[in-house]
Amino acid sequence: MSSGCATLLLVSAVTADVTRVTLHKRSDEEMINAHLKRERDALLTVLHMENGERSDEDEGERAAARNLRGSLSGGESEIIKDYANAQYFGSISIGTPPQSFQVIFDTGSSNLWVPKVGCKHCGIPFIAQKSKYDHGKSSTYAEDGKEFNIMYGSGSVSGFFSQDSVTLADDLVVEGQRFAEIEDAGGLGIAYSLGKFDGILGLGFTSISIDGATTVFENALKQNVVDQPVFSFYLGDNAPGELTFGGYDSSKFEGDLKFVKLDAATYWQIAVDKISAGEYEDRTTDKITAIVDSGTSLLTGPKAEIRKIASAVGAKPNIMGEYTVDCATVDDIPDVVFTIGGVDYTIPGKDTVIQAQGTCLFAFMGLDIPAPGPQWILGDVFMRQYYTVFNYHDETIGFAKAKK
Repeated sequence: MSSGCATLLLVSAVTADVTRVTLHKRSDEEMINAHLKRERDALLTVLHMENGERSDEDEGERAAARNLRGSLSGGESEIIKDYANAQYFGSISIGTPPQSFQVIFDTGSSNLWVPKVGCKHCGIPFIAQKSKYDHGKSSTYAEDGKEFNIMYGSGSVSGFFSQDSVTLADDLVVEGQRFAEIEDAGGLGIAYSLGKFDGILGLGFTSISIDGATTVFENALKQNVVDQPVFSFYLGDNAPGELTFGGYDSSKFEGDLKFVKLDAATYWQIAVDKISAGEYEDRTTDKITAIVDSGTSLLTGPKAEIRKIASAVGAKPNIMGEYTVDCATVDDIPDVVFTIGGVDYTIPGKDTVIQAQGTCLFAFMGLDIPAPGPQWILGDVFMRQYYTVFNYHDETIGFAKAKK
């Protein structure tokens, strides 16, 4: 029996005892507003440069630097994405009695962090306040104290490790979870301060966790609070989505799940056979790698390839390396097809666009990720089309067409 079939039988056995977390979605209008603000800021930077003000880096490169980079050495500091484009978030609680937080459930990272009371650069009073963890109010808190630091392209996010109970939905409780209390979130900039999320819950593997901290999901498995080593994403299109722990919800997809083995159990990384869009086709003899990443809204790939895809669909670049299309042509945009494990996964042309306020953002962005990182990031644009099942034990990912 193939590993894919074995996985399907394992997951199919799960008929109850799953935990569901509702995922809320930032509106397309908010996404476009953020895009327009980035564009304005980039243009202001250029104007300052023309006026003789010092700038050491190209704005497009700086924008790219704020995204995920392949740093898998397990060191204290890793450069990862800035979540400025993240669209989906849901609720967890930490401590006893529970303190509630909105977090991005991110398959592209592995640590849990939330801001602590007194955190600097964590929200804006009266406008965009953050929920903040107070370990002095939790009877299940245990001191750790080891330094926690992530270096982003625009600066660091720092704090220290602690331990406490973490609750997903209302009934899945992970005890003694090691997580970070953030003291300064300045490295995430205004995107975090104004964002609707408080923190990040990483669903990658412990192998890329800062300081080797065991992930929330791995601890849930060790403590037997989930029946199966599986979690699944359904991302609603302009509607709430759902994250299911311990199994999957067959009412959310059509046909059968098709499983593919991971290329690396770090991020959820897989091999891609080929990519095509209109007259574009990438059939390189070199290996194509991609991670399936719930914490990235756009779909990213090597800059040279994204330029070719953009040209094939009629998208035009801006100063930041993002692309827009003429809204009048959205219905004529060709489909983009990713072939994975011999199966074609199609993103309809119209669904490659985020549209609001007369602006149509092509949801593909060029990003050169140094080795050993992945070449492509299949973010929410891809996951909205395909119900996605992550099997931690078998190290596989399953896809099926999501119901609309």
